[in-house]
This record gives sequence, structure tokens and C-alpha cells, in this order.
Amino acid sequence: MQRLYDFLRRHPTGVDSFWAVVLFGMSALSAGVYSGSRFGATLFCVLLMCLTVALRRRAPEKMLLLSIATGLLQVAISVEPNFSNLAMFATVYTVAANGARWASRLALGASALAGTISQLRWAVDKGDPVAPYAFAIFLTVPFVLAWVLGDSMRTRRAYFAQLEERAARLEKEREAQAKVAVAAERARIARELHDVVAHNVSVMVVQADGAAYVMDASPDQAKQALETISTTGRQALAEMRRLLGVLRTGEHQESGEYVPQPDVQQIEDLVEQVRSAGLTVDFKVEGTARPLPSGVELTAYRIVQEALTNTRKHGGPEAGASVRLVYFDDGLGLLVEDDGRGAAHELYEDGGADGQGHGLIGMRERVGMVGGTLDAGPRPGGGFRISALLPLKPAH
Repeated sequence: MQRLYDFLRRHPTGVDSFWAVVLFGMSALSAGVYSGSRFGATLFCVLLMCLTVALRRRAPEKMLLLSIATGLLQVAISVEPNFSNLAMFATVYTVAANGARWASRLALGASALAGTISQLRWAVDKGDPVAPYAFAIFLTVPFVLAWVLGDSMRTRRAYFAQLEERAARLEKEREAQAKVAVAAERARIARELHDVVAHNVSVMVVQADGAAYVMDASPDQAKQALETISTTGRQALAEMRRLLGVLRTGEHQESGEYVPQPDVQQIEDLVEQVRSAGLTVDFKVEGTARPLPSGVELTAYRIVQEALTNTRKHGGPEAGASVRLVYFDDGLGLLVEDDGRGAAHELYEDGGADGQGHGLIGMRERVGMVGGTLDAGPRPGGGFRISALLPLKPAH
């Protein structure tokens, strides 16, 4: 049935032609009561009226003009109304729904006059002065109703088109905001990673330079190694600043001092801060703790921080959370869950939302930069879950 419906929608002219043939057959039978030239004139008017039905959706304005002209021809040559005149209702409806505005107004005016003209030419009962007026009104009402239905359909279509346009515009704006959020988050991540690495490299450069000056008496091989460390450190620092300078363009760096960023060891302090704010948090560490790459430690801290922030914002007053850190041989696993109300679908469908609508977007960017994976979504039993796996080796 659905396939038949789709086929009919794809071939509107064929459907209209079918009904035009049906209308022509019924009208031709009624025209059989006439004879001679009157039969021919009636059949000609019937043919024109049926033609307006067949082509009403392909050329509504032209079919309206043809319908009016045929009606006036009937009046002029005294061809009485017949079944084919029902085509006028379909034409008026189609023009009001799909035609140009001038054609719609013309259809309304013609609809208002059609009943009156019919009664002036073919009065129902000339002996009763009231009957022609009543019957004129009776004929006018269906025409006007056909126009009202068509105009209502036009208004409805325009309304839905406006809604679709607005939805498309909002979707584009949302995508643009998401891209801006990704760019901003990448810049923030780059600054933090730059500070971490630059701090370590700066210390290495200072130590290597100092060793090169005070260890003149040491073997040449050791001195050469220290000079290599110094040179390599300077090159790494310069390259880091050059690459990340693109993300920091236009931003004034207030200080040349690089401060280490939060690491895994500070997650416990973060949990204590959240607990003091009123959120119940269960914190556990599994596996053997060991030093991790600075980027991995910073990413782990930020994920836990953002996840607990989302729990406080979206979980509700009675929500509780749990944080699990698992040290694997080749990576660090994170699991943050809560038993609150959960989050709206859009929070995890396209990246997530914090207070400004982009929290989980930042998580995904951070995890992606260290080559890890992130899974975020509602828990089967209620609440929200964020799971991440951060590899110890950087992705190539």
C-alpha cells in the first residue's frame, strides 16, 4: 500500500488525468440527452472542463483561466451546468493552494460570482423572487469553501517550510558553534601541553648548559653528550613553540614562566574538593601507580574534572558518582559514573555540553590528541557514564 501511495505521489498528473477521464465519461452520458449542435457544444465544453482537471497541478493558473473562459462560454451559448462543472471546485482549490497570488485572488472573485451568474442565466424558479437569490448563495458557498481549503493548505505548507528552514539554520549554527568550540578547546589544550612540555624542556636546557660549563674536566664524551642534550632541548622547545604558535596566534603571553599542569596524583585532591561541595564520590585506583606521560596525566585529570562537573550540573541533588583509575600495562583506564538523572540526548550525541554546551567536545578532543578512545552516554540503570582509555605511547 505504501508503494502504491508513493507511486501516486510521484505521478500527480496521471492521477488527475484518470479522474478527468472518469468525469468526462459521466458528463458525456449526461450530455446524451441533447441532440444536434447543442450536443456538440455541450461535449466541447465538457472536454475543456475535464482538461482543466487533468492539468490543474501542472499549470494551475492557465487551467483557472481556461475554466473561467469555459464557464463564460457556457453562459454565452446556453450550455446548462452539468457534471463537468464540478471541475471548477478542483481548479479553485488547486489555485488557492499552489497557484500565484494573483490567480488565487482571481479564483476567489470568480467563486463569489459563479453562483450569481448561473442564476442570472438559468433561474431556478422565476415565479418565486426569493428562490434565485437563495440558490445563488447555495451555489456560492461550495466555491468559497474550496478556495478556503486551498488557501489553508498553502498557509500550512508555508508554515512547515518556515519550520524546516529554521531547523536547518539552527543546525548550521549549532555545527558552527561546535567547530568554534573545538578550535577553542584545541587552543586551550595546546597551551596546557605547551606549558607542561616547555617546563620540562626548559629545565633540561638549563641543566645541560650548566653541566657543559662546570664539567670541563670531564671526559670529552660526557661533554659531547651534554652538549647534545642542550642542543636537542633547544631544538625541541623551538619546534614546540613554532607548531603551537598557530593555535596561540593573537594571544598575548603574559609570562615566560611555565607552570606544570594538574596530573593524575591531583585527581584525589579534585575528588575531595567535589566531596566538600556536597557530591558523594567513591574513588578507587586499581593497578600499580607509576609515572605517565605529561599529556596523558593532564588529559586524565581534565576528563575526571569535566565528568564530575557534569554530574553536579545534570545529575540532580541526590546524585552520587564513582571514579575508577585503572593502570594497565599499556595504558590508563578511566571510568566515571553517576546515578543521577542523566543528561539530555544531545549532550552525548554530537559531542556533549557543559555550561556553554561543549564539555564532552573538549573531552573527545583531549582523548584524541593522546591517541585514546572515549565512550560517553546514559547508563542502562539510569545516570551517566564516561569511559576512556589513554595509551601510554603517543599515537603516530
